[in-house]
Amino acid sequence: MGPGLFWNFSSKANCSVPQSLLQTMLLSRMAGMKEQQFTEEKPLLQEQRGQETEMENCETLMPIGDWKEHDIETPYGMLHVVIRGAPKGNKPAILTYHDVGLNHKLCFNSFFHNEDMQEITKHFVVCHVDAPGQQIGASQMPQGYQYPTMDQLAGMLPSVVQHFGFKSILGIGVGAGAYILAKFALIFPDLVEGLVLLNIDPNGKGWIDWATGKLSGFTSALPDTVLPHLFSQEELMNNTELVQSYRQQINNTVNQVNLQLFWNMYNSRRDLEMNRTGTIINAKTLKCPVMLVVGDNAPAEEGVVECNSKLDPTNTTFLKMADSGGLPQLTQPGKLSEAFKYFLQGMGYIAYVKDRRLSGGPVPSASMTRLARSRTASLTSGSSIESSRIRGFTHSDSNEGQVSHTMEVSC
Repeated sequence: MGPGLFWNFSSKANCSVPQSLLQTMLLSRMAGMKEQQFTEEKPLLQEQRGQETEMENCETLMPIGDWKEHDIETPYGMLHVVIRGAPKGNKPAILTYHDVGLNHKLCFNSFFHNEDMQEITKHFVVCHVDAPGQQIGASQMPQGYQYPTMDQLAGMLPSVVQHFGFKSILGIGVGAGAYILAKFALIFPDLVEGLVLLNIDPNGKGWIDWATGKLSGFTSALPDTVLPHLFSQEELMNNTELVQSYRQQINNTVNQVNLQLFWNMYNSRRDLEMNRTGTIINAKTLKCPVMLVVGDNAPAEEGVVECNSKLDPTNTTFLKMADSGGLPQLTQPGKLSEAFKYFLQGMGYIAYVKDRRLSGGPVPSASMTRLARSRTASLTSGSSIESSRIRGFTHSDSNEGQVSHTMEVSC
């Protein structure tokens, strides 16, 4: 895999990465970076000017309010979304897109109800997008309905942005939703400030995979066909409570005809046309900061590694989460929220945030600046030492001629 920021949480169940260590990780990535003045063009939190500005400052908080449902007309049909808050200034909106087999509730409820995540989302408009016909209570698509292609699903999102008056978005996508958001960012780079992509597979299905999927569809119920896409083999073999719950919910809350249409279209996707600059002529890749996330031994692991090799290493973070199964946002929402918080800090979006586990109050970030990243940091975890400490700090030249920092962190 290419260089970039790589986090691998320890597999020990009782292990948590200390706040001070995560701050050290963040600061190490910033080492050697060129600072630029943080302008007011896209302010999210006020800069400290002689007095502290906490996240609880009511002037900076987005009103929580109630979730409101909207059906938005797009060039490729109606799109169901739910939204909380209203755009304010040039702040980006957090926009999510779920995986196939799910909808925004099944995919993101656990993550967005996490206490740490709620502290972050108070500052943003949050907009959940449901793929056509996948929301709870959706009417069955009429016979002969042509489901939008993956490119068309991405092409529906500008209508959402325009409808609500978003200046830009911070996208969070899982599986099929990650593919759609990546495609959207490739087509409309100026509308995307950053992306968190879980379980993304940038590759289209080959003929063998397509035939295998068709055969599986003939011999298995649709939920059992979709589950191996969502969960690891270990989770499926153990038939965990989470797998049992989602098998039932996919069967009972998602219209099966509509799901089959979405499933077929996802399996007919083409390769995402992106390549790291310098690898081919006229290479095109994502321009915004990206955090790639995958669980250890997840079905999408190879695809995420492949995606990492296609992205700019200077603005890509690769987070591999141990003991999280196929859907880290469900099994490890706290750790993912923490990673998202530092991803935002690295982009200059959050001055500092409170950590309830520390008695020392707010933890300051290194700087309220935009960062031009000239170097990349690689953070990996080892398990040979029990104490939480930094074992080593080495420098080596990468293939791209950049300096790569490697840090081993044990818990």
